[in-house]
Amino acid sequence: MTRQRSERTWICLSLAALVAAALAPLVLAPFYVRVGQLVLYSAALGLAWAILGGFAGYWSFGQSAFIGIGAFVGGLAEAELATAPPALQFLVGLAAGSAACAVIAALLAYPVLRLRGIYFAIAMLGVAHVFAELNNNIDIFQGSLGLTFPNIGIAGLDPHVFYYELFLVAAAATLLAAWLIRRSRFGYGLLSIREDEDTARMLGVPTEHYKAAAFVVSAVIAGVLGLIYAHSLGYITTGSVYRDDTNLNAIVYSLLGGMGTLIGPIIGAAILVVLTHVVLGDFLDFHMFATGLLLVLLVLLAPSGLVGLARKLVGRKKVRR
Repeated sequence: MTRQRSERTWICLSLAALVAAALAPLVLAPFYVRVGQLVLYSAALGLAWAILGGFAGYWSFGQSAFIGIGAFVGGLAEAELATAPPALQFLVGLAAGSAACAVIAALLAYPVLRLRGIYFAIAMLGVAHVFAELNNNIDIFQGSLGLTFPNIGIAGLDPHVFYYELFLVAAAATLLAAWLIRRSRFGYGLLSIREDEDTARMLGVPTEHYKAAAFVVSAVIAGVLGLIYAHSLGYITTGSVYRDDTNLNAIVYSLLGGMGTLIGPIIGAAILVVLTHVVLGDFLDFHMFATGLLLVLLVLLAPSGLVGLARKLVGRKKVRR
């Protein structure tokens, strides 16, 4: 009964936050609407990473590979329908980019997921760099020349507001998907893999299938986000989407907020994006240093993230009472 009541409370709070976020552009200046886009994009990216890294414990440093695949494959598919309505182009690009991410992730899953720990992390970083080089050097992808994306917004609506709302829909859908996975048998299987993969396998958990499924789901979401991000920019090159700082930030979002939680990546993304784009907006070269310093401080002072720290403080207050 207590658990059901807690779930209802969180659902009500989430819906209220969703409504408030949807109405936020009405009162925000254009600059902060753009910052809001980045917060929502980063939160969704952090949640997508958490499905594999937070739930199953497989930390990927190659999320940018699928962001880039989704953006470029989707963009090339849209270019084939240049005379079609922009909305139809976007839907076709979304289908093509998602399918490409799913197929490539499924092909990579068997060899890459046989590795664990730091070896898996390094392998995924290598995968991201390989795809970036292929994208840059194979003419069909036009990575060095770049791709231009049409505005798919609604007539009469500010494009910044439209893409803000589109990112909000993507973030909400990602949160819902992560929540459904987390409370399912599949989710509990991923958590058992994180705690002790060998024991989970001996207890009958299909670890290989679960890891591969989480890998594919995370990749597809990253690909969808990559295409939306490309449209919000209007023009991309390989360097726009295949970025090492994106790989690092996806991990920092979960570490900062709370590894393995749903609210953690959202909190972490909001804090880091505001810190780097608003507080440190005039010190662009300081971003990576600030991110690295924040990561070190988190490991030392709050290894369970802000959500874990808050739970500890609440638990201490209850004990004192």
